[in-house]
Amino acid sequence: MESVSSVPILEIDRTFGSTCIDLISKSLGSEIVAFSDQWFADAANLITPTPPVRKPGVFVHSGAWYDGWETRRHNPGPFDWVVIRLGVSSGKVQGIEIDTAHFNGNEAPAIAVEGAYAPDVDKDTVTKYAGVGRGGWQWKTILGTQECGPSQRHAWKLSGSVTYNPITHVRLLMFPDGGIARFRLYGNVIPVFPQDRNILFDLAAATMGGVAVSCSDQHFGKKDNILLPGRGVHMGDGWETKRSREKDHSDWVIVRLGTLGQIQKIVLDTAHFRGNYPREFKIHAILCGDPAYEPGVGDEWTEILPPKPCGPDREHEFEIDPSKVEEWTHVKLTILPDGGVSRLRALGRK
Repeated sequence: MESVSSVPILEIDRTFGSTCIDLISKSLGSEIVAFSDQWFADAANLITPTPPVRKPGVFVHSGAWYDGWETRRHNPGPFDWVVIRLGVSSGKVQGIEIDTAHFNGNEAPAIAVEGAYAPDVDKDTVTKYAGVGRGGWQWKTILGTQECGPSQRHAWKLSGSVTYNPITHVRLLMFPDGGIARFRLYGNVIPVFPQDRNILFDLAAATMGGVAVSCSDQHFGKKDNILLPGRGVHMGDGWETKRSREKDHSDWVIVRLGTLGQIQKIVLDTAHFRGNYPREFKIHAILCGDPAYEPGVGDEWTEILPPKPCGPDREHEFEIDPSKVEEWTHVKLTILPDGGVSRLRALGRK
C-alpha cells in the first residue's frame, strides 16, 4: 500500500541525511532535460546543492532576480513542468523536498512528482514526451498533488511500492505556475559495478551507492560532500568541522560502502583546504552483518590505515596493508584534531 507522510521542517535533514543522497544534485552530474518555461528564473537552479540566497533590490531583464525556477504568470495549461535526468545510473526514491525559499506571493501553490525508468532512451525522445499529460508516456506518479506555502521547506517521506521501483528521470509538475527555489529527490543509488572483478573502483562513491551516515560535526561543510565525484570545486564543497579546543580531540565521519568489498587503497583529498586541513587522519573499517543496522563510534572497528600526516590542498594516497584487505561494509574516517577534507576514496574490489 502506498503512503505519503509530511516531514516537519526541523526533521527533514535528520530524516534523509543518514540514509539517502540527493539523486538529482548538480554535483552528481544531473541534467535539466527540458522545461515548459523559465522566464523569470532558470530551472537549473532547482538542483543547485547549496541553499537558496536572496538579493533584494536586484533586477534583471525579466524582472526581480530569484535563486530558483520561476515561470510566467497566467499559464494557459494545467501545469508547468521540468524534466531532470538523475546524476546516477538509476535510483530508488525515498523522499522529496520542495523549497520555496524567498518566493512569497509568487510561490508554486501546489506540486506533483512523476518518475520514469528509461535508461536506454535518448534525450531527444525524453524531450518529446516531457510535456505530456499526467501519467502519459512512461511517467508514473511518485508523489501526488501536494500544496505548498510561501518561503519554506516542504518534504514528504514515501513508502510502498513506489520506493522499490528504480527511475532514471524525474518530472516536477507545478500547478499552475510560479516559483520554486530547490528540488531534492532523496533516495538510494542502484549502482552499475565493473564487470571485470579485477578493476579497482571507489567503494565509497555516492555514484556507487555510498552514503555518509553520521559524523561528529559538520559546522562548515557537509559530510556528504566527501563522496561526490571529482575534486572539490572550492572549500565549501567538502566536509569541515569547527575548531577544537580540547586536548586529544578528533572528528570522524562514518561511511556505508555501496557494496560489500575489499579496500586496497585510500585516497584523502584536501583540495582547497590550505590553512585548515587536518594534522593527521586514520581509517577504520567494520563488517556489519545486519543491513538495517548502522554502526556507531562505540562499535568494534578495525584500524586498516594508521595515522598518516596531512598536507594542504593535495591528494594523499596510501595502500592498505595486505593483512588488512578483508571484506568490509563501512569505513570510519577520523581526522586529528579537526579541519577540512574535500574527498575520501576507498578503492577496492567487490
